[in-house]
Amino acid sequence: MKAAVFNRYGGNDVVEVRDAPVPVAGPGEVAIKVHAASVNPVDWKVREGQARIFTGSKFPKVLGSECAGEVSDSGTRATKFRQGDRVVMYTSVKRLGAFAEYACTAEATVYPIPEGVTYEQAACLPIAGLTALQSLRDHGKIAAGKKVLINGASGGVGHFAVQIAKVFGAEVTGVCSGRNADFVKGLGADRVIDYGYEDFSRGSESYDLIFDAVSRSSFWNSRQVLAPRGVYVSTLPNATIVAQIVTTLLPGRKARQMWVKPNAADIAWMMDQIKGGKVKVVIEQTYPLDRIRDALAASEAGRTRGKIVVKVV
Repeated sequence: MKAAVFNRYGGNDVVEVRDAPVPVAGPGEVAIKVHAASVNPVDWKVREGQARIFTGSKFPKVLGSECAGEVSDSGTRATKFRQGDRVVMYTSVKRLGAFAEYACTAEATVYPIPEGVTYEQAACLPIAGLTALQSLRDHGKIAAGKKVLINGASGGVGHFAVQIAKVFGAEVTGVCSGRNADFVKGLGADRVIDYGYEDFSRGSESYDLIFDAVSRSSFWNSRQVLAPRGVYVSTLPNATIVAQIVTTLLPGRKARQMWVKPNAADIAWMMDQIKGGKVKVVIEQTYPLDRIRDALAASEAGRTRGKIVVKVV
């Protein structure tokens, strides 16, 4: 099969599309023929070696952590799916392997795709979609009427967060570049702040929840615009862990770090919102597998509206 392989950590030049062995489903595993895979910042961070504590030093590796396609094989003790079933899988940062014609992972992180949801849409959910949902609901305790600020509102995670916050009935302020203001308003944001002209952390508004989807601020910078019992949630755990420990011990404002935990119930919830038209998956750029370097570079540039998808079949 063709796969996006790298033999050492480094820049985009270490990635090449070449032949690799087709993965075989072991006990409790499911293999799929990949139709689409989603690109996330974690992918180029893995390529650079920022996640080597999880990925180790054994090479070659196949990049990619989430993809969607048709079940091609199931190992012993894997009983949930049949050959040909439409599914989305989270291969995880540790295992990788999604940027390929075939991928394989534990059945526990493989989920059905209902009619009305495409492979491309589904492939964007395990990381970006659920990061947005779990950050707002589980860490931020979002509820109707709460004032929510989303930093990085036009990106892969942020564009989901704006829409999910509106599903929960929140009042949403999105922070993005001026060129993306209309896009974020179109997602449902009640107000947009252009970060090129205004620093939200120095504004006069206060928020019940600040979700930093791009981790370009911090709890300490943002706390003056947090409500007395407000919560700051970041997608970059290392930068927030000290603030989380300190604020857990003290009353008042809280800091929370986010680490996505894909699960069937949350995937199903996201699928329902997509089918119901309440959440749309915006895919600005689609690349063939042989242009994976371009896809990674586009993600690394940080200017994409919505998601980047690799079309495999």
